[in-house]
This record gives sequence, structure tokens and C-alpha cells, in this order.
Amino acid sequence: MLTHLSIRNYLLVDSVELDFTPGLTVLTGETGAGKSILVDALGLALGDRAEVGMVRQGAARTEIAAEFTLDDAAGFVAWLDEAGFVADEGTLILRRVIEAGGRSRAFINGSAATLAQLRDAAGFLLDIHGQHAHHALLRPSVQREVLDAYAGAQSLAADVSTAWHAWQAARQRREDAETHGQARQIEREGLTLAVEELRTQGDDLACWDALQIEHARLAHVTTLLEGSQALIEGLDEGDAAVSAQLGVLGGRLAAMRAVDDSLGEIAALLDAASADIAEAVHALRRYAGHLNLDPERLAELDRRMGEMHRLARKHRSQPDALADLLTQFEARLADLAAGDDLDALRTAEDAALARYREIAQALGAERRRAAAELDKTVTAAMHELALAGGHFEVRLETVSEPRAHGLEDVAFLVASHAALPAGPLGKVASGGELSRISLAIQAALSGVAGVPTLIFDEVDVGIGGAVAEAVGRRLAKLGETRQVLVITHLPQVAARGARHLRVVKHTQGACVSSRIEHLDDAARVDEIARMLGGRTITATTRQHAAEMLAG
Repeated sequence: MLTHLSIRNYLLVDSVELDFTPGLTVLTGETGAGKSILVDALGLALGDRAEVGMVRQGAARTEIAAEFTLDDAAGFVAWLDEAGFVADEGTLILRRVIEAGGRSRAFINGSAATLAQLRDAAGFLLDIHGQHAHHALLRPSVQREVLDAYAGAQSLAADVSTAWHAWQAARQRREDAETHGQARQIEREGLTLAVEELRTQGDDLACWDALQIEHARLAHVTTLLEGSQALIEGLDEGDAAVSAQLGVLGGRLAAMRAVDDSLGEIAALLDAASADIAEAVHALRRYAGHLNLDPERLAELDRRMGEMHRLARKHRSQPDALADLLTQFEARLADLAAGDDLDALRTAEDAALARYREIAQALGAERRRAAAELDKTVTAAMHELALAGGHFEVRLETVSEPRAHGLEDVAFLVASHAALPAGPLGKVASGGELSRISLAIQAALSGVAGVPTLIFDEVDVGIGGAVAEAVGRRLAKLGETRQVLVITHLPQVAARGARHLRVVKHTQGACVSSRIEHLDDAARVDEIARMLGGRTITATTRQHAAEMLAG
């Protein structure tokens, strides 16, 4: 839902801050006051292309920001996440900055965005009727989704899409097996040889680090033996062994301690050092005792490690990665084996197609049932809205081959007069007729489908009297389930609003500006009276206006 609109330095507008509420809001004003400014400015925030001269004279830039709440908008939140934007605690801000020199920038929740992304976001948030911009109902995909929602068949439609993709995947596997059979056979033979060769390495694949450690020890056993013996001699066996030196020094310290007993702690440390050296000598002798020259074992390790290096070079890998490579080869062989069973693949494909057709036919039945109901409901609404003789039709055309959305295409067709054939909704010539037809459709769908915010412009072109009252009733009814904003010049429509805004133009010298006012109850009576009787407002017109607002 649209909650706030900020407009700075746009055409005649210096600064406007508007808060919006649920329900029906009407926007009125005298001819030429600039009622379309609000819609046009909002269109810029929703991705419309900027034109030269939009920036208010004397200003450096135009800034427009539209804030929305995202209640029950899981699909839109998923789109934001996929596009790299973040929904800030259920709030979305679309912002547009247009420089006087023509440069334009767009933002979604403070992050830079493209105009295409603004337009995509707008498709989830708001629909403007009366101008073709942002008119979601003109898109065939939206028409199909609307019908499915009216039929209560969204879940069934999702199942159809899932089944179609499963069938496509099964068909692709079968076609790959048929088309690339020879290549798959060559790949399988090569993988089989590679797997057998890798398996001959046995535990070496998983024990490469242990092999390296043992090989290094055997290759340097002479150096290790010599070093161990030198350490033992220096610590305990040589003429100047450390242990002997510590003994002499310990005796000297003992004599000193006889004079000064405070040297006891130092004596304890020296004793501990003597014990540690003795333990180290013992460990070195034990280590050296396990060091044996084993040329045969070293040769065996050389052979095994050489084979691992050869295989690593062959497969452009590292020796420690060969174990994972074997797992990958085995998995691919299993896939190839399954893919070579053409009979099984054909059976799986047929089963997937049969499953798709079963679900798609059920969806088609629901669509046909709902289409007949929607035809009658929208046609009846059109007759109330000064389109007598016109009719609405949901046409279902069988597709040539199964598609992800089902076995039929959906198209909304309308005829605005009895003498005219039904044609695509988007090709209705009159903007006012298109608005009223859209209103009829939205009223029928108000409880089941659609974007949360609707704006109607030119919805009351060429109508009055009882038809205007019918339009007002329809809009008020729609406002019970949606947020609706209507730009109108008809008092019958304006009186139905739960909230009333008025556009006023001010002239001060050579400076002309427009502002938008929120009308209280008394001001609404005056505005409705103006719409009824022109500039001269009488007590009679005020009374009539009050009666309209009360009714």
C-alpha cells in the first residue's frame, strides 16, 4: 500500500508531502490546477521516462519518493531478494532524482536501481488506470494470473508449472541419450578406465599425507640417526656433556645454599632442569632405536608416490585431490549408466507428460468455469458504467503444445458497444472507456487478486448523473478491499471518498505554483458545492453537497 509521497521541484510543484491511508481517496481541483501532476510524479517514481522541462524553473533537480508498506507481499519480497535489494522491515521506498541537465537516477530502498527495475517493482505495488502506463491488466500473463486467482486455482497453476518443468527435464535426458549416445559411450569407456586405474591405488588415495611423512623419515634416516647421537652425546655422554656440567654447578649451588638457604628455589629449578635433560636423553635413545635403514621400504614408497604423481599429472590435479576425483568419476559413471537405458528414459518421459496433462486439464476445467462467471460479472458492471451494450469475454485458446502455464492461453477481450466485436483489452480506443472497463474488472476481482493500490484517472470522462453515481459506488466498494485513488471532476464520485485531496493553483507575480490540500469536512462541502455549481456557491448547492456527502 502507498503510504507517503514526496514531491520536490516538479513542474509547478515546489514541495508536497502527502500521507495516504487505506480505502478510497479522491483528488479534485479546478481545470488547469494540475490534478494530473500527482499521478505523473508518481509515474516517475515508478520508472516512467523523464522529459525535458520537468524540473521546476530555477531548481537544480526534481526529487520524488514514494513509500509503500509490504504487507502480504511474499512474492515481491522474493523479487527484491533476487534483484539484490532489501525490504527494510516491510517498507519500500522508490526514489527518483532528475537533474535540470537531464541526468536521471533511481533508487530502491537507497540502493541504485535501473528504470527497468523500478517498473518491475511497480508491477507488484500499484496499477494506474486511464493511462496505459503501469496497466498490469494489459499483460497476458497478468490476465492469466487474475483468472487463476478468481478461480482459486493458484496452487493448481503452480503444480502445472512444476509438472511441466519435470517433463521438460525428462525429455531433455531422453534426447541427450539419443543424440549423444556415441559421445556418452566414449565418455563412459574413458571414465571406466580412469576409475579402475585410480582404484588400484587402494588406501594410498586417502593416506597421501601419511605416505609423505613416512617417505621423508626413511629418506633422511642417516641424518636423523646422526643428529640423535650428537644430541645424546652433548647432553649426557661427552666430556663436556650438559648433564655433567649441571652436576658440577649443582654442587657449587649446594655449597652456597649452606650459607644462604634462600637459594632453595633456584636449587629446585636446577634439579628440575637436570631431570628434564635426563628425560630428553631417554626419549632420544628410544627414538634412535626405532630408526632403521630400510632401502626396500623406501623403494616401495618411491614407487607408490611416483604412481600417485603420474595420475595427478594425467588428470591435471594434485595427489591429495585424487580421492575426490574418484568419487566424481564414479558418480558420473552412474549417471551415464542410467542415461543409457533408453526404454527407461522414454517411460519416465511419458509418465511425466501424463502427470502434466492430468494436472493441466484439471486447471483448464477450473479456468473455463471461472471464465464464464467472470464474463457475466464484468459485463454487468460495464453496463452500470455507461457501457451499455458492451460485453466482456475471457477467451481460452488451446495451445499447440503444452506450456508451463497450462494447455490454454488466456486473453481478456472487450467490446465497448454492442455493434463492436470483442477485441484485446489493450486496444480499446478510448482512455475513459478503458478506465471504466478496468474498474469493472477490478471490482469483480477485488476480493481475490490484484495489486494493493489502484489509481483511476479519466474514469468519469463523458458520464454524469446516475452513471456517475454508479461509478462512485463501484469505487467505494473497491476501496473496502484495496487502496484506491481517483482523480475526478464529478461530485458524485468525489462524495464517495473516505479522504479528499484538492489541487490548488496559486499565482504570485510571474510565479505559478500548485499545492495539494487535505480537506476537512467543512472544506469538502465547499469543494463538492463548487463541483456542482461552479465558482458561485449558494446555500442550495451547499445543502446539496452536504446531502451527497451524508448519503
